[in-house]
Amino acid sequence: MTGIRLNAPAPGWAIEADVVVVGSGVAGLTTALRCTAAGLSTVVVTKARLDDGSTRWAQGGIAAALGEGDTPDQHLDDTLVAGAGLCDEQAVRILVTEGPDAVRRLIATGAHFDTSEAGEIELTREGGHHRRRIAHAGGDATGAEISRALVEAVRDQGVRTIENALVLDLLTDAEGRTAGITLHVMGEGQHDGVGAVHTPTVVLATGGMGQVFSATTNPAVSTGDGVALALRAGAEVSDLEFVQFHPTVLFLGPDREGQQPLVSEAVRGEGAHLVDASGTRFMLGQHELAELAPRDIVAKGIMRRMQEQGAAHMYLDARHFGAEMWEHRFPTILAACRAHSIDPVTEPIPVAPAAHYASGGVRTDLHGRTTVPGLYACGEVACTGVHGANRLASNSLLEGLVFAERIAADIAANLTSGPTSGPTSSLPSGTPAARALPPANPSVLPLIAPEARAEIQRIMSEGAGVLRSARSLTTAAAALDAVHLNAVHDEAGAAKTAEPGVESWETSNLLCVARVLTTAALAREETRGCHWREDRPERDDAEWHRHLVVRLAPDRSLLVSRTENTAFTPTIRTAVPEAPREPQP
Repeated sequence: MTGIRLNAPAPGWAIEADVVVVGSGVAGLTTALRCTAAGLSTVVVTKARLDDGSTRWAQGGIAAALGEGDTPDQHLDDTLVAGAGLCDEQAVRILVTEGPDAVRRLIATGAHFDTSEAGEIELTREGGHHRRRIAHAGGDATGAEISRALVEAVRDQGVRTIENALVLDLLTDAEGRTAGITLHVMGEGQHDGVGAVHTPTVVLATGGMGQVFSATTNPAVSTGDGVALALRAGAEVSDLEFVQFHPTVLFLGPDREGQQPLVSEAVRGEGAHLVDASGTRFMLGQHELAELAPRDIVAKGIMRRMQEQGAAHMYLDARHFGAEMWEHRFPTILAACRAHSIDPVTEPIPVAPAAHYASGGVRTDLHGRTTVPGLYACGEVACTGVHGANRLASNSLLEGLVFAERIAADIAANLTSGPTSGPTSSLPSGTPAARALPPANPSVLPLIAPEARAEIQRIMSEGAGVLRSARSLTTAAAALDAVHLNAVHDEAGAAKTAEPGVESWETSNLLCVARVLTTAALAREETRGCHWREDRPERDDAEWHRHLVVRLAPDRSLLVSRTENTAFTPTIRTAVPEAPREPQP
């Protein structure tokens, strides 16, 4: 345990539950539904509305061996190849063998996938897959349909939800076990609406951290809150250096920042070609699958061609699809392109890589348990070992689905009794505290002013983006340290902190995950998967066929260790801190 907490007002209200799930994507809502079905009092806390997470933005689909002639073993092989030697094979085997039935249960929950005239699920192909195994909905609106079905089920089941609430920190008891969370409700007139949910079980399903970069496919809520909370709570994180940059993101100009429209891998799966300005297909000869190579290879191919030609972007040419196919199969992408005055029916689409998915995260075992007792993690915030050094296309929704079910089963098996479940409703404003709260912990993290957010994003994009080197990463690390020092000390050297609030909490979380990512990327002196070191261009299995594990020390320094091989130590062994433990609330 670190004893570190965000600077925030003391909770003014509290509720109790058996389980609190933080996040409302496929991972969070599936966990909540399964826990509720097991009779557990469950609360879902989400940063915006229930349907505002990253799941809603998933276009391509969900991968599972559902088609004739396909098998879990073939899916496993493709996943291991994409993961560049760092996947946990046992975790992958669980994913691919439990995946098909998990998808069928999702359909039973109410999700409608595209089907043929014969009623069979239509399957497409994406990068790194040797077979058509991607189930999709609404053409290219799979995430929106999955989110719709799960949100509807959660509401039908009467699961208690707290929307528009930013999770702040984990509460622990005297033995270091999970005791709940603090959170801030961003309701009308509740700027300081800090409260607590007391529970022995917390499931982090907070999504990714794409907003640490200037250009990303992630929504604005993806600020690394779950990873930062876990680090402050003493949990281990791993593989954070492996950030997947999606190869084909709609290029809107060199100065465009924030969330960018994604052009799904499924477009290439249906036969679109990557070309340069002269119309030359440059992926031919670079990989046996050409445009359908794993994402890291395609992203590198695009970046190399851009460097060779001094170009800001490449093109995705799918004019041969024709208007009818575009309108039927990819209506969302077609609308996004036309909204920016680009018509893919008649012209190639300008594309460039942008931050898309964190392959690493909070380290878990095969049941989603972290190194902090009672704290689980699932979905993009977690590092289950499934993705290794590079995620295979459309495995993310499946991972969230499969491991959410495993987490719920583990919680139900181990949580024999809990607090009294309250009424099934959203949190009313002005709820009084259910019981006296412990005093605030004195180890308070100085907050970073919101104005520093753009600077953090610029530093990370320039120094820790698709192309990295020891020089760029060292420069980025120094610049991040400067941001921190300038934020917490005035010109006279006196301590200062930004005003507590959503923007300063988010910016502080972004700086935290940026430091860890940069530290891990600098430490891994090789190129592997989506970690591309220009100064270390080769994969080095002799030295780096292993994971990096990072913890936050009580003095806020980062403790970095290496595993002996690709296997993790069990999460039930909580790491011994290198410094005296500070008291926890």
